[in-house]
Amino acid sequence: MKKGFLKVMGVALTCTFLMSSCYTYTSVVGDGAQGSKEVTEWNHYVIFGLAPVGVSNSKDMAGDSEDYEVTTTQTFVNGLVSAVTFGIYTPTTTTVKK
Repeated sequence: MKKGFLKVMGVALTCTFLMSSCYTYTSVVGDGAQGSKEVTEWNHYVIFGLAPVGVSNSKDMAGDSEDYEVTTTQTFVNGLVSAVTFGIYTPTTTTVKK
């Protein structure tokens, strides 16, 4: 019984790592980033990312800049946190480059 359970869990864990991926979405506002200053915040979602709990506001992160680049990504750390919580909590990271 234990060997069968461990085998199934091992296959499930292997599939999780092999089939998961990080995604990146980039938006350019105005002429894009003019400098190298970056502001980063986590976005908080629950239930595999279906329900937003706390999402960052890129306009607030850019401050008074009119030209900036917004990148939203699911990093390895975000994916690891999601895997540890079995998808109950699924964060992403937003970076604004001014």
